Amino acid sequence: MENNLRVLRATRDITQEQLANELGVTRQTIHAIETGKYNPSLDLAFKISRYFETRIENIFTYKDDV
Repeated sequence: MENNLRVLRATRDITQEQLANELGVTRQTIHAIETGKYNPSLDLAFKISRYFETRIENIFTYKDDV
């Protein structure tokens, strides 16, 4: 799954740490999501979309490797 979380953070000028604190996760979790090493739970994906006031589909894009 690809995402544009880093770009969205930049538009708000917030750090990974600040976003993590707002969402109740660690900075390492935000880093792992941004680098594609971790796919967030559905609950976390909704929290992220609410924080940025956009749809989940505007943040995360599923890429089928088949």
